[in-house]
Amino acid sequence: MAYNNSIGAYSNVYNFYMTTYAPKSSTPYDSHKKSELRNVYNSIVKMNKEAPVYILDNSRESCSFAIGMKENARELRNTIASLGGLDEDELLNKKAAYSSNENIATATYIGTTEESNNAPSAEIEVRSLASTQVNTGNYLPSEEPINLPASTYSFDVNIDNLNYEFQFNIKPEDTNRNVQERLSRLINNSNIGITSQVITDDENNSSLRLESNATGLKNNRQNIFHISDHHTSKTAGVVDYLGLDNISSYPTNASYILDGVERTSHSNNITIGRSYEVTLKGVSSEDGETATIGLKTDVESLTENINTLVRGYNSFLRAAAEYSDSQPKSNRIVHEMGSIARFYAKGLTSSGLNLNLDGTLEVDSDTVRKTAMNGEAKDVFSSIMDFTHSLVRKSNQISLDPMNYVNNVVVAYKNPGKNFATPYITSAYSGMMFNSYC
Repeated sequence: MAYNNSIGAYSNVYNFYMTTYAPKSSTPYDSHKKSELRNVYNSIVKMNKEAPVYILDNSRESCSFAIGMKENARELRNTIASLGGLDEDELLNKKAAYSSNENIATATYIGTTEESNNAPSAEIEVRSLASTQVNTGNYLPSEEPINLPASTYSFDVNIDNLNYEFQFNIKPEDTNRNVQERLSRLINNSNIGITSQVITDDENNSSLRLESNATGLKNNRQNIFHISDHHTSKTAGVVDYLGLDNISSYPTNASYILDGVERTSHSNNITIGRSYEVTLKGVSSEDGETATIGLKTDVESLTENINTLVRGYNSFLRAAAEYSDSQPKSNRIVHEMGSIARFYAKGLTSSGLNLNLDGTLEVDSDTVRKTAMNGEAKDVFSSIMDFTHSLVRKSNQISLDPMNYVNNVVVAYKNPGKNFATPYITSAYSGMMFNSYC
């Protein structure tokens, strides 16, 4: 029983960490081989042997900064890895997919470089999109006192075969809108897969609107989530009063025709073989409007890869700059990244990447295309390759030791040559996952 409770507590801490601080993306590059994990471990041991003892600024702002920078560094590394891989021969060689009609569908190539030679094109017609479930509560006079006795109320939400109980208090002075807004915040902060908001009609009546994040129907179910207070632990009655169980829009599956074969999906994100990840965007017109999915040319793919690289680099730089007022050492990250770009500035400019005064990069697409079609393109683009490898090394360093950029006071340095490994740095960082939760 104690073991299960511990597992549940760690799970809650991890979920808090992921939903509060981390970017919301997850990629195949977040999984690692044993050898890669071993290298990370050895790097941590070596780093800890040389690290001085220091007192950390353990404020909530510093915790958010350290965790945010680590995750943004991971995001930058994954962006680079997605462009073909981290090996020198594969870097920036990722093939790019196109859609002839992005109003109907957009596409991303998910296969390997070797498989791209055999990647077929596909024709898709969209009959209908997958939709969410929407519950619209009763419209009640916003400023009138709520017509429920003061008490502790609760209701149950069943979603994805999991049950969640929400408890809250109603006070004598509460109005209908007060309670609706309180419940909206409670549901949104829970991150269970439902988005809530209070909406108002023309007569200043307010209602609580609930919408699922997921779309479509699985396992022949009628809905994605269900709300009731028939068997709840506290006072019942709020579900009927607010109309939380009023389904105004039922979820539906997507319907589409792929290469002449009719198919359905509970999501608007589908895969075609092992080649394409397709997002359905709109419904085809009545005359059978279609979108063709295929691979772009090598020049177009390279141009898109470089644009993706620049967006990832600029995004990381701006994320670090946002902390400049509260975390002075964040400027060090900006300076270090800018120094890397300035070191390769001459080669980057000749390749079509211009360095701005704030350290960000700007793509000259015409120059990139002309360079890509030039017979000496490999030599010219070598600066971009070297720049990209330097970004990978720097992102790994920041991800491994984000505490290096948090405000701290050094207490003592270790004796050179006679030191030993300690878990101090990683323990300090790991503790930040628990500080705001416990």
